[in-house]
Amino acid sequence: MRSLERAIDVLEILDSSRGPLRLNEIARRAGLPVATTQRILAVLEARDRVERDSNGYRPGIALTFGAHAFSTTNPLIRAARPVLIELASITGLTSTLYREHNGQRVALSRAGIARNFGYELVVGSRLPLTSGGGKAILAQLKDGDIKSLHQEQESNRKQVPELDALMLDVAGIRDRGYSISREEREPGVASVAAAIPGDYGILAAIQVTGTIDDFPEEKTQSLGRQVRQAAISIGHGLPELPGN
Repeated sequence: MRSLERAIDVLEILDSSRGPLRLNEIARRAGLPVATTQRILAVLEARDRVERDSNGYRPGIALTFGAHAFSTTNPLIRAARPVLIELASITGLTSTLYREHNGQRVALSRAGIARNFGYELVVGSRLPLTSGGGKAILAQLKDGDIKSLHQEQESNRKQVPELDALMLDVAGIRDRGYSISREEREPGVASVAAAIPGDYGILAAIQVTGTIDDFPEEKTQSLGRQVRQAAISIGHGLPELPGN
């Protein structure tokens, strides 16, 4: 079991890196001897979970097989995909499914016409809960948990809004049932997001994204209701929790 844990640690280090890593750097981050790290990497490389070139080690192609299996068998993604497609078709915007993981939101599925927002958001991207559509998930948490997450992000020197402003925003999201974001993460980009109802035991949300011009004040409320209803529809498509 310890060997398995170490191998997963190495994979997570490579996954979180923005580029290839040298052997010594992987060993340092994993807190392992270089020789042990090298043996782990050799096994992972033989199974195509890791690739290597002159720049160092990086995640391998075989990791995509697990990602594909996850996306085709996960009940949340299966329930959300037709709803995302319909929502994108109705609104003319890009729709995205997010789920919370370790204090962040992870993009699990997208639908709609590709738009040039000045940045690329692919499935698997990790984004903060304290901005954009992440706040729809954040509003599902208890106030104490929100404050703890905010404190943790501040201690890690991440850019977060002031706590009072964030809690005020969260209160508004809880009241109307959806979040509104205008240029919080990227200039010229706006979004509306709503959480999947918490009765299903997950922390997830769907979001529609477009330009600022796509979200005039008189239209935002209508979009919010549409996204909220779509989130409820996804919840209805999920299997019941054990014991329910």
